[in-house]
Amino acid sequence: MKKRTVIEWLIIVAGLAVFSFGVHLTIYANIGLAPWDCLGMGIAAHTPFNYGISMTIMAIVILLIDIALKERIGFGTIIDACLTGNFVQAFNSLNPFPENESLWFGIFIMIAGFVFMAIGMWIYMSAGQCCGPRDALLVGLGKRMPKIPIGIVEVILWAVVLLIGYLLGGPVGIGTLISTFGAGIVMQLVYNVIGFEPRKIDHRDVLTVISELGK
Repeated sequence: MKKRTVIEWLIIVAGLAVFSFGVHLTIYANIGLAPWDCLGMGIAAHTPFNYGISMTIMAIVILLIDIALKERIGFGTIIDACLTGNFVQAFNSLNPFPENESLWFGIFIMIAGFVFMAIGMWIYMSAGQCCGPRDALLVGLGKRMPKIPIGIVEVILWAVVLLIGYLLGGPVGIGTLISTFGAGIVMQLVYNVIGFEPRKIDHRDVLTVISELGK
């Protein structure tokens, strides 16, 4: 049981790395920040915190919302909150390529980023140790709107996040618009292809996993 749990943790970390690379691609596209990043930058603009710390604080706030929605909190949620922002920052820092100045190439890179993000979510959610804070929020909202495809639920969620980020002064552009309406659609297409439905995963929360480790 302990070996299985450790393997699942490694799967979560690997999935988060893939997801974070996708986020990095959307930033490198340089055609406007995605909604969550726009909100993070907006928070950073009004506080002494940088982007990474702002994203961590935001993850904690979202975690509280997840608890209010009675979503199960697992080690996957905690690992996501701790690593995702750092992974994205690492990819941004290690990127050897010059700043992108092409709109069309930027659009291509951003869409590729959406694909990596969807695949990353699939990998780490498949471990069954609950979603990251933002994904738990998405799933929680999705459960309350069962007749709406999960990709469309994400479009609605991102639109709200974007509005708040914009009001806080976060940078927006054509990429922001593409992210708001395109990421959820790409995610739905990817999940249709691989036959993945995140709302059907049986997640185990922190207490359950700790109980398993004690056996």
